[in-house]
Amino acid sequence: MYQGFLVECTIPKDDGTLASFVGFRVQHGNARGPMKGGIRYHPEVEPDEVNALAQLMTWKTAVAKIPYGGAKGGIGCDPSELNISELERLTRVFTQKIHDVIGIHTDVPAPDMGTGPQRMAWILDEYSKFHGHSPAIVTGKPIVAGSLGRDAATGRGLLFETEALLNEHGKSIAGQRLAIQFCNMTSYMFLIGTCHNFNFKSI
Repeated sequence: MYQGFLVECTIPKDDGTLASFVGFRVQHGNARGPMKGGIRYHPEVEPDEVNALAQLMTWKTAVAKIPYGGAKGGIGCDPSELNISELERLTRVFTQKIHDVIGIHTDVPAPDMGTGPQRMAWILDEYSKFHGHSPAIVTGKPIVAGSLGRDAATGRGLLFETEALLNEHGKSIAGQRLAIQFCNMTSYMFLIGTCHNFNFKSI
């Protein structure tokens, strides 16, 4: 199964002007279960990128033997140029445009670059207006509606994978020098490693 959706999202800005953004949701494969994939907010979001990332999610969930398919979405915008109320309006309009193609048994969005727990909470709230309270519609929600540990999960996994790889080669992570480009995932990897006394150095 492959479907791609392109939607126009127009919002009033706080200065009284209107701004239009293009949003995407690509559903690549559901043979193994509901499709799963993030929603990113970035100025360079475009159909080919979203399509490629949806395919990667299909393969990633299959390789990990997780009963999900692959999807991905995004909005071509620069979140740093929008204030919090404008971001909320944009998220809610995008949800209104895609609410009938996502669902707890069909396609479950998640946070990605430029999004996070607050955006997922807005999606949950807006989706629930159409379909009733549906906390399973998104992952990565705030703790009040989600689960502990999600923010750091990817970084924790990367840390343990790095440790396992080094162990296979007879090395320890302690004392290793790691080049870390700080983003959400690697910053959590560094913090978790520091808390667990792995004693590695970032350069």
